[in-house]
Amino acid sequence: MGKDAQITAACVQMRSGLDIPANIAAARDLVRQAVESGARYVLTPENTTIMDEDKARVRALVGSMEEDAAVRAFSALAAELDTWLHIGSMPLRPPDADDERLANRSILFAPDGRIATWYDKIHLFDVTLGDGEKAYRESAYVRPGTRAVVADAANVRVGFSICYDLRFPALYQALARAGAQLLTVPAAFTVPTGKAHWHVLLRARAVETESFVLAAGQGGQHENGRATYGHSLIVSPWGGILAEAGEEPGVILAQLDMNEASDMRARIPVLRNARPFAPPEGV
Repeated sequence: MGKDAQITAACVQMRSGLDIPANIAAARDLVRQAVESGARYVLTPENTTIMDEDKARVRALVGSMEEDAAVRAFSALAAELDTWLHIGSMPLRPPDADDERLANRSILFAPDGRIATWYDKIHLFDVTLGDGEKAYRESAYVRPGTRAVVADAANVRVGFSICYDLRFPALYQALARAGAQLLTVPAAFTVPTGKAHWHVLLRARAVETESFVLAAGQGGQHENGRATYGHSLIVSPWGGILAEAGEEPGVILAQLDMNEASDMRARIPVLRNARPFAPPEGV
């Protein structure tokens, strides 16, 4: 691949609140910091524009991708900074929706400000954690996506996912088989699940697909009362942690060489060696 396969990538960690303009301003400052530090691909967390438990209020505040103010603001920012800006996710109104549920949508802006591609979260967080934690029913207010997405950005093939998707390795296998060597995981992990599983799941997805992983998280205590784990990570195809944040908002960066992923796939050809098999008897 050569030198062109190298890219400096950044994860922006946030603590988004209830005020969309304030969250846009916070994201803008951190994205600027990342670009000033040399990043050419910048990823923000899930729920970049708002963290609000009142879903009726969220529905009243957001628009479609064509008309939403946050989309316009981030488009202008990508063009101003001449960078690939990947907004990990934001709530948007799908214009063709037959119900009131929103899309939890990840959007990639090209350096000229255009929308290069977008991805709607496929796996929705419908869980009951126990130990005093509340039950989460994301499907009550989010319409699930139906398509996996890969895109070419900054001479790199990028695969898309959002938060809870991380627990479904088949998605990442599909992205890698489609040529992705950089997997993106914007997230707002809860503290209990983050402490137990965040690092091991991200490193596993990197190792089993022999890909780099960018994971930008929300971190800390939010205005809506929710606490998120933080610890944004950049992981190598070997499973090594190249950069890690704590709980506070900020930026982490790493230089990624896609030759490393290509070399690993040549030496340990996991994707090529995979074979079809019949399911266990009785299934």
